[in-house]
Amino acid sequence: MDERFDPHTPPLVLSFAASDPSGGAGVQADLMTIGTLGCHPLSVITALTIQDTVGVSRLLPVDPAHVEQQARVLLADMPVAACKIGLTGSVECIAAIAAVLAEHRHLPLVVDPVLASGRGDPLADERTIDALVNQLFPLATLLTPNTLEASRLSGMSPNDEQPAGPKQVEHLLKGGCEYVLLTGTHAATEQVENTLYRRGHGLLRRDCWPRLAASYHGSGCTLAAAIAAFLARGSSVVDAVYLAQAYTWQTLAAGFRPGRGQHVPNRFFAMHAPLRGER
Repeated sequence: MDERFDPHTPPLVLSFAASDPSGGAGVQADLMTIGTLGCHPLSVITALTIQDTVGVSRLLPVDPAHVEQQARVLLADMPVAACKIGLTGSVECIAAIAAVLAEHRHLPLVVDPVLASGRGDPLADERTIDALVNQLFPLATLLTPNTLEASRLSGMSPNDEQPAGPKQVEHLLKGGCEYVLLTGTHAATEQVENTLYRRGHGLLRRDCWPRLAASYHGSGCTLAAAIAAFLARGSSVVDAVYLAQAYTWQTLAAGFRPGRGQHVPNRFFAMHAPLRGER
């Protein structure tokens, strides 16, 4: 145990993400999620965005040297228990993040591969996808793509009858990460079906959640940050994935519409609600 560790302080979770002025997604979503789950959030800002609940109009990447310096200072000062990566900002920022985290392979790392906004605004080109797959995925404990992201990241586009599934996931696992949680919010199913796979073990669990009517801004950020928080608290990957799904579903069920666009998760309501099936 790190001699600096104080058992009276909450676990520390480091988020690499872009700033979202609306508070629905990005680093703001991560900080709220991590904090409401009993951990202390740390942040490395990878980009500034101009966006609201309707969509993203501009992405301004942070200088990669600044990204690297933010991370190194925090990791040298505090005993981080887990990390989460969201929108990376640029290929150069991905390289900077990978350089730092390669020196901290012992830390659980959850990667939410953000490729587009909730309304479909593109946030990653092919160069970015290539950098994610080759530089960050081999460092990841867990990836959390939705079916559309899994198709793009694997280079294996599903047909209309067969959404992204085991073949795409297997391709991602071969890239070096240990687990993939494939989320089913974009699949044409009655319930949302999320499936967890492990390299060399195949399907570990399938969880189904009532499909909610609204469209949400920040649901993926919330889920990935919640998984990182539960890992930091000592849960196994399998338990962290389930508990984070339960928490996220509750934030969505209690979600609200603050502007003209999508709903946002109500993370503070979920903080006071018992986790469905908590054990």
